[in-house]
Amino acid sequence: MTKIINYKTDQVIIEDDNLSLKELVEKAVKNNISLAYANLYKANLENAFLYNANLEYAYLKNADLKNANLKNANLKNANLENANLYNADLQDAYLEKSDLKYANLENAFLFNANLKKAFLFNANLTNAYLLNVNLENAYLYNADLKNAELKYADLENANLENANLENANLENADLYNANLVNANLENANLKNANLKYANLYNANLFNANLENANLKKDTF
Repeated sequence: MTKIINYKTDQVIIEDDNLSLKELVEKAVKNNISLAYANLYKANLENAFLYNANLEYAYLKNADLKNANLKNANLKNANLENANLYNADLQDAYLEKSDLKYANLENAFLFNANLKKAFLFNANLTNAYLLNVNLENAYLYNADLKNAELKYADLENANLENANLENANLENADLYNANLVNANLENANLKNANLKYANLYNANLFNANLENANLKKDTF
């Protein structure tokens, strides 16, 4: 029997003997059934259509969400540890306080997504599209953001210690008070970026574009 359980209450959220887990999840979303607190551990949701899904507090650790459509989805406080979100569409997704440590977000589309206070330790964000994303107070220690598009991103108070930002586009990004200790910013575009009070101790800024960047007070 295919069913989805609310791990907090142990109650069945939805069940259907004739559907795969992926089809059941899509059915729930299509019928506006909340999947908050759903136990989807290791779920195979590759290419799933989850537009506008409510997955708040959902347990998606080790889930496969490759190429999934999660546009406008609510993933606040969701556990996405080690999840595969390769090439996933997360435009306008709400991921505040979500756990994305070790998650694969390579090539993910996160335009205008809210990742405030998200936990992205060791996350793979290479080539990710993060234009206008909210990463305020996010934990990005050791995250790989090589070639990421971060134009107009809000990274105020973000922890980017030891992060790889090689070739990243941070034009007009807000890095106020960000921790960039040991970060790799080689060839990064920081034109018009706000780096006021950012900590760039031992950061690699080789060939970085710092045109009109705000580097006032205690930057180094």
